[in-house]
Amino acid sequence: MTTQVFVDGAAGTTGLEIVTRLAAHPEFEPLVLDEARRKDPEARRQALNDTPFAVLCLPDDAARDAVAMVDQESATRIVDASSAHRVADGWTYGFPEIVGRDAIASADRVSNPGCYPTGFLALVAPLVRAGLLPADWPYTVNAVSGFSGGGKALIERFEAEPDIAFRAYGLSLDHKHRPEMKLHAGLKHGVLFAPSVVPAFRGMLVEVPLHLGAMEPAPSADDLRSALADFYRGSPVVTVMPAGDPGELLLHRDASPDDGVELSVFGNEGGWNARLIAVLDNLGKGASGAAIQNLNLMAGLPETTSLQLHPSH
Repeated sequence: MTTQVFVDGAAGTTGLEIVTRLAAHPEFEPLVLDEARRKDPEARRQALNDTPFAVLCLPDDAARDAVAMVDQESATRIVDASSAHRVADGWTYGFPEIVGRDAIASADRVSNPGCYPTGFLALVAPLVRAGLLPADWPYTVNAVSGFSGGGKALIERFEAEPDIAFRAYGLSLDHKHRPEMKLHAGLKHGVLFAPSVVPAFRGMLVEVPLHLGAMEPAPSADDLRSALADFYRGSPVVTVMPAGDPGELLLHRDASPDDGVELSVFGNEGGWNARLIAVLDNLGKGASGAAIQNLNLMAGLPETTSLQLHPSH
């Protein structure tokens, strides 16, 4: 017998991908309200209280409102894909590789990580925890994503303006992803975050450039790669790539869904500089795939059930 999962906000990009994954899942069944009921507060309230699991694919304020609809005595367990609760008390951050699988498995309220923070934290959090990178360093994050991460509005803009090759944004230096990067990496300072979007539907590259020689004690690129490999050893989702220069890292316009993430560490001769790079699917491990992974753990299932993982993972 399958377990129902109410997807609140199933018409959005993330919601559609979650519904697709749940429909193919052997243990879960998506519950989606029809057009006439999805904006009916009472229909939503009933679904939010009577379904074993709910996934919120809503804007931040709407996600907070949805949580407020859940009665205190309700047994519904929630995964919130918005950014509303990623640094909130009482919520477990939904990055099992970082916070621990047992923490997710026992949680009733799980906040799905943001797509950019997933790449940043996968690279930096284990190294800060190991003492190889300083917690008080002024970290910079340069990142590029496919346009699906911006939802329907950005998708429509790229379709309407086919000559646009690159969009840099977050120019106020106050992007909403910065608080979760700082908190969950255990940093003293907020990061300098430079996000951008290219005309590919999905895919993401997150880079953290480092001046290792200015750190005390100065780690080597090999030290960092080895520590990451040890941290993620045996992970079915996170792959640490071996040393070596592949020449280039690519995002493809028509990439297929992928719920894994690949981490690379590149260092120059002499060891002064390093580039930490995460490549992932912003709709996979960066959103919908992470939600399914968290639901699996919360339900006591193998974490990769129904995930779409490429052979390298």
